[in-house]
Amino acid sequence: MGAEAVLTKDSATRTVAALFPPDTGVGACVIGQAGPMPGVEAAAMARAVPARRAEFAAGRHAARQAMVRLGLPAQPVPMGEDRAPLWPAGVTGSITHHGALALAVACRAGTRTLGLDAEPDEDLPGDLLDQICDCDERDWIAGCDRPLRWARLVFAAKEAAYKCQYPLSRTLFGFDAMTVRVDPVAGTLAARFLRPVAPFAAGRVLHGRFAFVGGLVIAGFSLPWEQVGADAASGA
Repeated sequence: MGAEAVLTKDSATRTVAALFPPDTGVGACVIGQAGPMPGVEAAAMARAVPARRAEFAAGRHAARQAMVRLGLPAQPVPMGEDRAPLWPAGVTGSITHHGALALAVACRAGTRTLGLDAEPDEDLPGDLLDQICDCDERDWIAGCDRPLRWARLVFAAKEAAYKCQYPLSRTLFGFDAMTVRVDPVAGTLAARFLRPVAPFAAGRVLHGRFAFVGGLVIAGFSLPWEQVGADAASGA
């Protein structure tokens, strides 16, 4: 089943919504069906190839859907110099796309930070395993049925956790900065910092959820703002 089937059954938004707290808006858009972009978004894609423009437009369209579902006006989401989305005042969120589908989540600024990633529900290429997974992660997936499928989930989880923390740290780091633990029964994720990345101390854990649906593996992380304040106060 491809990503198109996820959207036509309207299960994409339901699945993503179940990964996040109820005060989260969710949007979805088939790539190629977003329509014209606002000027500030179009400017960011002026030199991009058509496929990249279509992905970007669909992601931003999904982001505006998420805003509307929060009861907020739909506003442009341009791209910053670091290529991260520049969310309008009062809003924060996360955008992802894979194949035919773009997804976005948003919440009111000051409530939490969010991270969302969607990857194909396919085995991770074996030559990437050592780049993505640490020894503990490799030991865990070795005991799973289809280990490289679960390695793909670890990849998605690290991507989503990175997006969740980035608005706070504004720090680039690799896959070796975090280790992920998966509870397949509960559908939960825990991403632990292996080294300090201010404001996060080494050992700090971000919590998320995951789902396999319609040819995708989707991972979502949410960090309540009061926990962000606690991290800052601790001097992490």
